[in-house]
Amino acid sequence: MPRPPFWPKRPSKPSSAPAYVNASRVQLRRAMERFAAETPSGSRVLDAGAGTSPYRRLFRRHHYEASDFAQLPKKYAPLDYVCDITAIPTEDDRFDRVICNQVLEHVPEPAQAIRELYRVLKPGGLIFCSAPLFYAEHQRPYDFYRYTQFALRRLFTEAGFEIASIERLEGVFGTTAYQFQQMWLFLPRTVDDLRQLNVGGRIVYLAPFVLGTRWMAGHLRKLYSAAEVRWKYVGHGMPKNWVVIARKPNPVLDERATIRRRSADESGRS
Repeated sequence: MPRPPFWPKRPSKPSSAPAYVNASRVQLRRAMERFAAETPSGSRVLDAGAGTSPYRRLFRRHHYEASDFAQLPKKYAPLDYVCDITAIPTEDDRFDRVICNQVLEHVPEPAQAIRELYRVLKPGGLIFCSAPLFYAEHQRPYDFYRYTQFALRRLFTEAGFEIASIERLEGVFGTTAYQFQQMWLFLPRTVDDLRQLNVGGRIVYLAPFVLGTRWMAGHLRKLYSAAEVRWKYVGHGMPKNWVVIARKPNPVLDERATIRRRSADESGRS
């Protein structure tokens, strides 16, 4: 049977098709690079829920400290604080910046955790927090929540923060790549797998449909992840994760800024 004209030709040499990459990790790395570059040298930075401290090297010019509860059966980076995120054993107003990536879904009391991060952050300091909206259960049994942008806004505002921005970590290409990745990982892989469903003679129709879908998903996950890395499309759809950047108010500096603005307005009217 001849191939349809739109069907890709079988390559005569090893394929140069893109490999699957976790586009969300790429986008998070980029966002963290920007945040680190905008953080003044010498600032004290807390990585709350640091795990393996994948962003430690981005803060070489800063005083980086890491905390984690370290209860999962995995390797952790050296930690300055082994503690629950709701009870960090340090004084108030210690840190100029706080980063908290992919942690809030694992915290039974997220509002309490955000209040604790507010406590240890200096007035005028910034927090960078990423949290999932759409992601499979992981790190069981410590997986409790998923977050809309509105839930995050409420949690941070009620803790006392001023929201600087709430943005999508990835665009719809990244979310689509993740969906295809899930299909490729978890759809039945063989006819024998499908026979376990006891579908009888209908396997003649079901097998090509399911196995063909999985095969196609294996290719589409690579194309969409590559597209996300190159083009972050946020015109429609939903992200996998949201990123919050929020500020702890500084009453003294905020009052001075208010006075300067009033003076400028009065000068402009005179």
